[in-house]
Amino acid sequence: MAFLEYHQVTKRFPGVLALDGVSVSIKRGSCHALVGENGAGKSTLGKILAGVYQADGGELRLDGKVIHPANPHVARQLGIAMVHQELAFCPNLSVEENLCLGDQPRGALGWVKRRELRTRAKAMLAEIGAVIDPAAIISTLSTGQEQLVQIAAAVGTGAQVIIMDEPTSSLSLGETRELFRLVHELKARGITLIYVSHRLEEIFELCDAVTVLRDGHHVSTEPIGATNPARIVQQMIGRELLVREPAYLRKAPGPELLKVENLSSPGKFRDIGFQVRAGEIVGLAGLVGAGRSEVAQAIFGLDPAVTGQVTLHGKIMTLGSIHEVLDAKFGLVPEDRKRQGLVLSLNCRENTSLAALPYLTKFGWVQRRAEHDMAEKFSKLLRVKTPSLETPVASLSGGNQQKIALAKWIARDCDVLVVDEPTRGIDVGAKAEIYQLLDELASEGKALLVISSELPELIGLCGRILVMREGRLAGELPRAQFSEAALMGLMAGVTETARN
Repeated sequence: MAFLEYHQVTKRFPGVLALDGVSVSIKRGSCHALVGENGAGKSTLGKILAGVYQADGGELRLDGKVIHPANPHVARQLGIAMVHQELAFCPNLSVEENLCLGDQPRGALGWVKRRELRTRAKAMLAEIGAVIDPAAIISTLSTGQEQLVQIAAAVGTGAQVIIMDEPTSSLSLGETRELFRLVHELKARGITLIYVSHRLEEIFELCDAVTVLRDGHHVSTEPIGATNPARIVQQMIGRELLVREPAYLRKAPGPELLKVENLSSPGKFRDIGFQVRAGEIVGLAGLVGAGRSEVAQAIFGLDPAVTGQVTLHGKIMTLGSIHEVLDAKFGLVPEDRKRQGLVLSLNCRENTSLAALPYLTKFGWVQRRAEHDMAEKFSKLLRVKTPSLETPVASLSGGNQQKIALAKWIARDCDVLVVDEPTRGIDVGAKAEIYQLLDELASEGKALLVISSELPELIGLCGRILVMREGRLAGELPRAQFSEAALMGLMAGVTETARN
């Protein structure tokens, strides 16, 4: 008998039918995967159960009883918690305050019992093995640490059903293995898990069954042992996914467009040096905390403490001058799309055109027709799923937000582009589209530096890969020497290789 049931659940948003009569049955104490392309309805299905959204039709049943989680508080009372893909806390409050939000220990006069608050928060963090200061302000944590705090909050409420929406998208390898251990432990306790992820290898390691959604419709629900990754991908996208070697590799690289020499920043990285030529994609690998994103931000001019030399198109840049690197046709797609890549209060058209506004402005006025045409062009190119270009970007799925963040810099026509975690939170079909787009940019003579935590992504896309460890370059591998074992050896400090 099913412990949790979605029965003919329907959900509409303005201009979009997000879920169309979806029915899914989930067993008690199992880990049930929800997969599908961006916009397929996975997160919406989870948020309806968690009380974030209310269904427009159908019903939910928990242990045989119809339930109505009208809001997250009611859902928590029903024993349902959710670990969101993006930050779902108050960033100006501490970890302990967020963990006990809505259920703070209070004295007779209503004052919060700080000592008890901290003790409770420490216990919640310890239960999942997270080493995080309870007094730390949420906004000072890394994205991975924020994710762990969310997981601690969900587990700490004593929930019987936990929805995990892309839980490993921001975690290091070590944090991911710890999460896997925790998932197995929660299942052993009889807790039911709904696991939303684009990473099929995780699903086959953790889950007992998998439900595939496409365009808001239920495609299939099968035991994990009755399917395979290729079958799931085909069910997700409705077509066979072809993997090919990047076309840009058939051409010889052009002149050097980016050169970095002796780049150092106290406490972040030191003595970084490399170059990227026209028509090549260079990967930058490393464990979380190795300094990859910090190097990219320093090149872009965001680190006032950086020393060394950055050369673009043969011209030495003034360190810390964002305007100078922009004028040199350099662009940066940051890792954190919500905090750094997008302006969530603006719509899709405005976000897509942000970096290209100098080319769309005449006498200080934005040419709206040109802006609309540009946004429409790149929305179609990246297959962004949105009701219209006027839709607030905050209302899009995570993967479609990522596409807009990427489109913003492609629209500026940068000669040198650094892309930090280009496919974080993106489904396999959309990943293939973005890989093809990056391949096309390199084939056109652009120089690309791609930072990614997914080694298969770098191996498939890059001509050579630089590896960072503890703020330094540990080595460089040409394509002929690519392997996950070789890269992991450099990342973990097991092996060293000389830079060419």
